[in-house]
Amino acid sequence: MIIKERIKVIITDLDGTLLNTEHQISQYTKTVFQQLYKENFLIIVATGRHHLDALPIVEALGCPIYLVTSNGARIHSPTKELIFSFDINSDFIKSILDLDIDSEFTTVLFKEKVWQSNKENKKLNNFQTVMHYPNEIVDFKLIEDLSAIKLFFTHNSHQKLVELKDKIMEDHSQNFHSAFSLPFCLEFMHKSVDKSVAVLKILEIENYTYEESISFGDGFNDERMLVATGKGLIMENAVESLKTKLSNLEVISSNDEDGVARYLSENIL
Repeated sequence: MIIKERIKVIITDLDGTLLNTEHQISQYTKTVFQQLYKENFLIIVATGRHHLDALPIVEALGCPIYLVTSNGARIHSPTKELIFSFDINSDFIKSILDLDIDSEFTTVLFKEKVWQSNKENKKLNNFQTVMHYPNEIVDFKLIEDLSAIKLFFTHNSHQKLVELKDKIMEDHSQNFHSAFSLPFCLEFMHKSVDKSVAVLKILEIENYTYEESISFGDGFNDERMLVATGKGLIMENAVESLKTKLSNLEVISSNDEDGVARYLSENIL
C-alpha cells in the first residue's frame, strides 16, 4: 500500500502512458497535473522523444516540469534551460550502421535539430501532430558526421527487431544498451544514458530521493525507472512481457482511460 505522505515527486513517461493513442493529453489529465503542481509536487516527464518534439506536448499540461528526453540524453529545467546533454560518438554509430542491416528496417538518427532516416515512415510521422522536429531522408553512407542523441530502428515485426537487437548487441554491448519503447520501436543509447540516471540527477538537484517518488510507464525503456522509485506503476496497455518481468509492480488502467491521472487523483491528491 502506498504511503501518500511519502510521495513528493511524480515521474511519468509520455507515449502509451500520459498520452492517449491519439498522442494527446486529455483535459482531465491536465487538470490533475495542475492541481499536483499547486500542491507542490515535483513533476518530471521522462520520454524517449526528442526535446523539440516533446516540449510543445508537455507545455499543454499548463504547469512547470522537468523534462527528460531521448531516454535520458537531455534534461531541460522547468524554465526550459538545458541542464544536461550527451551525444553518441560518430564512430560508435558508424560501427553499427556498417553492419549488414536489411533495408526493410527504418533507421533513424536523432540529431539536435532534425531526425535523419533512410526512408519515409508514415507511422513515425504520425507521432507528431505538428512537425516541430523535422525529418530528413538521407543515405547514411554519405553522412560524414553520424554523431547523434539516439539511434533508432522500427519495423512492423517485433520479432525481427528482437533479432536485429541481438545481432547488434553481440559485438556492441560495451558501448550501447538497447530498449523497446514500444514493440515496434527499438532504441540504442550510450551505455551511460538511461531515464533512471537522468531522473536521479534531477532528484539530487531538488534534494529528493527515489523513495519519495512515484513513476508510471509502459515500455522497457521505463524499466529501471519503475524499479528504482518508491512506487512504480505499469499501464494496462503495456506489453505483456514487461508486466511479466515486473510482476511485483501494480498494473493500472490504460492510457486511453487516463490511468495516470486517475491513479494520482485517487491515491495522491
